[in-house]
Amino acid sequence: MASSFHVFLFSPLLLLICLSHAQTSFRPHALVLPVLKDPSTLQYITTLEQRTPLVPLKLVVDLGGQFLWVDCDEGYVSSSYRPSRCRSAQCSLAKSGACTGTNTCGNFPENTITSTSTFGDLGADAIALQSTDGSNPGRVVTVPHFLFNCAPTFLLRGLATGVKGMAGLGRTRIALPSQFAAAFSFHRKFALCLSSSTTSNGVMFFGDGPYILLPNNDISKLLTYTSLFINPVSTSGVSSQGEPSDEYFIGVKSIKINEKNVILNTSLLSINNDGFGGTKISTVNHYTTLETSIYEAITKAFIREAKSRKITQVASIAPFGACFSSKTVGVTRLGPAVPFIDLSLQNESVWTIYGANSMVYVNNDVVCLAFVDGGLNPRTSIVIGGYQLEDNLLQFDLATSKLGFSSSLLSRQTTCANFNFTSNA
Repeated sequence: MASSFHVFLFSPLLLLICLSHAQTSFRPHALVLPVLKDPSTLQYITTLEQRTPLVPLKLVVDLGGQFLWVDCDEGYVSSSYRPSRCRSAQCSLAKSGACTGTNTCGNFPENTITSTSTFGDLGADAIALQSTDGSNPGRVVTVPHFLFNCAPTFLLRGLATGVKGMAGLGRTRIALPSQFAAAFSFHRKFALCLSSSTTSNGVMFFGDGPYILLPNNDISKLLTYTSLFINPVSTSGVSSQGEPSDEYFIGVKSIKINEKNVILNTSLLSINNDGFGGTKISTVNHYTTLETSIYEAITKAFIREAKSRKITQVASIAPFGACFSSKTVGVTRLGPAVPFIDLSLQNESVWTIYGANSMVYVNNDVVCLAFVDGGLNPRTSIVIGGYQLEDNLLQFDLATSKLGFSSSLLSRQTTCANFNFTSNA
């Protein structure tokens, strides 16, 4: 990988180009990928095939990631790989303002688990994955020129064993959702359904519903909608001045526990002019992270409501601050029988977090509130982590900036592990 590069300027004209055409006339309704929680790191891993001949790649799912990046230093062999030449349409689409001595443009792939970035060449190669009608996997389809960034092997540090990169699902035109939508002419929508199991796959859909989980539940008909917001200041490790964030922010207006308002500094719930504050959704943060004053307010209110239910508090176990004796906590189909947490959102919608997503068993005797202290003055006040997303279906509509969410699917007597990956349409 070249170590030196120079910056060039290109015209900001809108480029309506098609980089990736389907290799067949078959036009799928949607695409589907499995997602499995790694038991050691708790990272969410998907698998797709890339290169010629095709090679299966394990990738960490990064909801706010800017693009697909892959380790190209070790064992990358493909007859269909093509570098993206400087000042090409591909470089413009990727907003790449950097050019190496080999006449190849590039970006800065980031390991968002370890907050490490480096320069990497932009290129295109074949990708293959399964189509779906929403209920079953279908024909395998290929995108012959899918843009991605090469990265050096060291960027894999901190990722699960066997992983070869990260699959970015963010707002950019070269993230997975936009490239798949361009390749197959479907809506710029995708849905994420993370399984709480480390042995059974959850699922990602690219394209519109139906999203059908056994026993024949079309979850797309059960969604509540709220607005997605754009943070005007980039949250990535490397960015240009004036560049907005590619992550997904929602408008939390207030928080209730047991239907009682938690007193918060509400100014922290909005994004200020410097890009600080607000609420984003993340798959690289496993547990929801809260600014210290919000964390303390929620923890105090939760403990008070738990004690009113005769739930016994015990010594905390790091990184959690509110822990309880599991012997005093009942069990329901929605998880531990604890006070519900309601996030009141824009559009008067409410995202309810039940015990399965709010509590984590740290051992047989202790169960803890699965939120962690993010410190004073963090970049984002509330980061909703992957654990709180498990067995919830989320649909991201990039065209209309809407988020559809189901709250816990356990209330619908299904889970994210119930997509039928075993039969072909």
